[in-house]
Amino acid sequence: MDVTIAPLRAWDDFFPGSDRFARPDFRDISKWNNRVVSNLLYYQTNYLVVAAMMISVVGFLSPFNMILGGIVVVLVFTVFVWAAHNKDALRQMKKRYPTTFVMAVMLASYFLISMFGGVMVFMFGITFPLLLMFIHASLRLRNLKNKLENKMEGIGLKKTPMGIVLDALEQQEESITKFTDYISKVKE
Repeated sequence: MDVTIAPLRAWDDFFPGSDRFARPDFRDISKWNNRVVSNLLYYQTNYLVVAAMMISVVGFLSPFNMILGGIVVVLVFTVFVWAAHNKDALRQMKKRYPTTFVMAVMLASYFLISMFGGVMVFMFGITFPLLLMFIHASLRLRNLKNKLENKMEGIGLKKTPMGIVLDALEQQEESITKFTDYISKVKE
């Protein structure tokens, strides 16, 4: 399957007035998760641009530590995903508690990077952009175009880099999962 880059969304859509932001319902974790996944897929290129700007600034100030931090995070994430695919208990934890899984990756990365003295670079160059993405994705209300784009991604009509990462974390919108399960049953 060809991977396509999602279009850059208009900045006034990405960060409009406060009327398009609302606090998520913390009692309904499933709905909150759907909002986060939906926004991560829809605004992925905008998130990439913001993260690239922050990483560039930190990388300019401390290039060695930024490269080291990036390599460590990618390696730790890869090991955690591999372990989760080979151990059922880890796989269930990753699927049920994706935030805990990502936090475990970040903590393991932090401890490895602290051995090399690049903690501040890790905090501002890697953790802070991820935190900003999560906060925006949690607070930004979805619109109809957002939901439609995500349905296309979920049923396999499009494949994007964020979709690949979310698949590795086994995170999809619930309605998409139900729809793909239904299609696979019909095929049988």
